[in-house]
Amino acid sequence: MKWYQVIIKTKTESIEVINGILYDVDVDGIEIIDPNDEIYSDSYKGDWDYFDKEKVEFEYNGAIIKCYFETDDIEDILSIIKEKVDSLKNEGIDCHIDEVSAEVVKDTDWANEWKKYYETFKIGENIVIKPSWEEYNSKKDEIVIEIDPGGAFGSGTHETTSMCVEFIEEYIKENSFVFDIGCGSGILGISAAKLGAKKVIAGDIDSEAVRTTTENVRINNLENIVEVKEGDLMEVVKGKADIVVANIIAEVIAMLSVNIHKFLNKDSVFIASGIINGKLDMVLSALKENGLVVLDTKTVGEWSAIVSKLGEDNE
Repeated sequence: MKWYQVIIKTKTESIEVINGILYDVDVDGIEIIDPNDEIYSDSYKGDWDYFDKEKVEFEYNGAIIKCYFETDDIEDILSIIKEKVDSLKNEGIDCHIDEVSAEVVKDTDWANEWKKYYETFKIGENIVIKPSWEEYNSKKDEIVIEIDPGGAFGSGTHETTSMCVEFIEEYIKENSFVFDIGCGSGILGISAAKLGAKKVIAGDIDSEAVRTTTENVRINNLENIVEVKEGDLMEVVKGKADIVVANIIAEVIAMLSVNIHKFLNKDSVFIASGIINGKLDMVLSALKENGLVVLDTKTVGEWSAIVSKLGEDNE
């Protein structure tokens, strides 16, 4: 089979919907370049970053999604994507696409090209995320995590990851038991382990995310603390955790809220992020309807994160 790079030119508002379609057709990797993302603006006040913004060259005045497939029939995949886009448009869902193109690439081309953008950055109070290929001299009290993002690294989740780590730092206690739902490259679960969790179970339905997280757990020497599982974490784990963290999307968090009480003790917290601001009220309503009480919220740029716990009726 050959590797193909598919380039989709779209607009900011359609990125989330198109990403959902791509995961439905088993995409092997996604890179998003959106000049409208706040992190590219001169007014951005964040004190950390995943990459050197000056190295990013915009090829288009809208958003570009670069995605990668290993396949024998790219035309079949493109046809399915078009059908799904047309179906959503017929349902009144904004799924704007200006142009789609595909070309054969070498696996090593896309697997390594993104590395030139990523540098060491600080997240939360003391966590430092260091790409595995960089050198870094840590300062006093800094907790350094080595990460090889791989294909599971999402370039559009900067604020959401930061807020999750800040909440983990605030709510974690020594010997906490943590569930990380949708672990991606493993940053959240590994952060929890480095901050004192006695056990972390991290899971993802994406096999590439599972592979990447497993490797990152290994290079941080945390195999005795972090266990990685493939599948819907809520279906492959038993018991309850002190912290359940999910950095996914608003709709999934709302669905999780229906059964999340099964995995929480009365003093446990549910940290949820990946919530675009326009859907914050929807998630808050879902949490309330399912017996959870909101303890705190954070908003950075276009994204929000929520901490909740069981209400008295669900304890």
